[in-house]
Amino acid sequence: MSEETKGRLTMRVVAMPADTNPAGDIFGGWVLSQMDNAAGICAGQRAQSRVVTVSIDGMSFIRPVKVGDILGVYTYVESVGTTSMVINVEAWVRRERIGFREKVTEGKFRFVALDDDGLPCPVPPEDTLPEYVRESLAYGAGPG
Repeated sequence: MSEETKGRLTMRVVAMPADTNPAGDIFGGWVLSQMDNAAGICAGQRAQSRVVTVSIDGMSFIRPVKVGDILGVYTYVESVGTTSMVINVEAWVRRERIGFREKVTEGKFRFVALDDDGLPCPVPPEDTLPEYVRESLAYGAGPG
């Protein structure tokens, strides 16, 4: 497959039989949950605070996920506002743990940074972030 992943690998997990729908494919809600977890990791590192998902835009299920597939979730910060950010998320599988790789879904997850009281707080400027976060932003396909 000629298409390349965008962003950095944030999570990897094996799809198990307990996660199937009645058709025997992995339940779409399970895939969505994995994507939200990965996006939350990315957003939390960028915000350097607690974050919450406020919306999911443009979610597309491209291909089914099967039992035994390794689901890899790739993320990058697409845009940053005052208190919010959009995280681009792609989910890819390695078929049957060793087979070919293909994209199965993608979406844009919007997060808001929260302070200790649970109120929206500013996302810090990129140049104030710890080095490990700046390095991960540089590795991603999108702007920080």
